Amino acid sequence: MKYPVYTLVLLTLILTGLNFRQPGPITAPAGKLRLVFHHQVGKDPLALGTLCRNGLGDRITIERFKYYVSHFTFTDSKGRQWKPDPQYFLIDEEIPDSKIITIQVQDIDIRQIGFLLGVDSAKNVSGIQTGALDPLKGMFWTWNSGYIMAKMEGTAERSPSPGHRFTYHIGGFRFGMNTAREIRLTIPQTSQPVREVHIAADIDRWFNGSWQIDLAETPVCHSPGVLAMRFADNYQNMFSIQSVH
Repeated sequence: MKYPVYTLVLLTLILTGLNFRQPGPITAPAGKLRLVFHHQVGKDPLALGTLCRNGLGDRITIERFKYYVSHFTFTDSKGRQWKPDPQYFLIDEEIPDSKIITIQVQDIDIRQIGFLLGVDSAKNVSGIQTGALDPLKGMFWTWNSGYIMAKMEGTAERSPSPGHRFTYHIGGFRFGMNTAREIRLTIPQTSQPVREVHIAADIDRWFNGSWQIDLAETPVCHSPGVLAMRFADNYQNMFSIQSVH
């Protein structure tokens, strides 16, 4: 007659333990999330080939703008994370469809989105890649220097380069020169499941952020080093949440 009592006690302990279990990782995908990237210069939408002015007063015309995003993570209000298998996307202003990413995620109350701006070190030394990482995309230097994490090209009135051009090819993956940057974006409070997130990327932050970069002094960056690291410190803060749906 004692066994039912022992069974009841055991079940009570198990249920109590479940109630106090720490939030764990989410293990199974159940829905799709669209991420839509919008490029702008300050508060104005980016228009390739159109004269604009950056936050430091330079009159510039941007002709090319693209960058890698990868290694997405999603966190809900309880601190649980869903990490899809690593994927690599090349966001290119010249290709509108590239600015829309659809990712399989858990049907959760998403509170934070994380991703890597750039390509991780392991992929840089893993041999010839395909898809977004194909060297034919124009975002790869050599096996020694690796991938260009982000690229911006155009003209500026104060650039001393021939044709007043500026070209910023920002890369580097080795210790002390790694220009990949972790991005964390907090989702505004909403009572509805998040199905689409619009992310703004402000090009002005390339010039005016943790470091001020003068086009007249540094119109070119084509290799890993101190200048590339400064650009990376700046573009780490160019993203913000524009809206959610």
